[in-house]
Amino acid sequence: MKRAVRLLGVGRSRPLPALALALALTLVAGGFAAWAGQDWYRAAHDEQAAYAAQRDAALSAGEQAVQNLNTLDHRELKRGLDLWESSTTGELHEQLASGREEFTAQMKEAKTVSTARVLSGAVTELDGRAGRARVLVALRVTVEAADGAKSDKDSRMLGELTRTDGRWKLSALGQAPVGGTSTG
Repeated sequence: MKRAVRLLGVGRSRPLPALALALALTLVAGGFAAWAGQDWYRAAHDEQAAYAAQRDAALSAGEQAVQNLNTLDHRELKRGLDLWESSTTGELHEQLASGREEFTAQMKEAKTVSTARVLSGAVTELDGRAGRARVLVALRVTVEAADGAKSDKDSRMLGELTRTDGRWKLSALGQAPVGGTSTG
């Protein structure tokens, strides 16, 4: 029986190589986990990353809202005007809601379809604490008349956004000035 114990290596004074390797790998994995955790913590609490996320959310909402307000099909007026109202807040929302009946009559008579496509956009101002932002959006609007004739118009729109119930909505919209001044 003593002979069998000696053959299995019981009672050896030096550690097995597999045990040393497992210990080394555990230490390396623990060090990596600590380093990655510290990086993750810094990124999660980085003010610049939070600001960038807010900016991106405002830009995305602003571009979509400007596109919504420049797209309307006379055959689906209720759905289009509902989308306009859900994309806006404040005084702009009130103007759209109060002029809805008159605008519906005008659109039914004109029988046009306008489709907007965002070409580019940028946030020009952002105050995340106050819940306000401004965007500049370039878009191409295609208008199809009742006779089937189509025309394209490129425009730049300035939009003001207000955060309400955690969502960015348009509170004002207007044309952006184009070109410089003449030096005559």
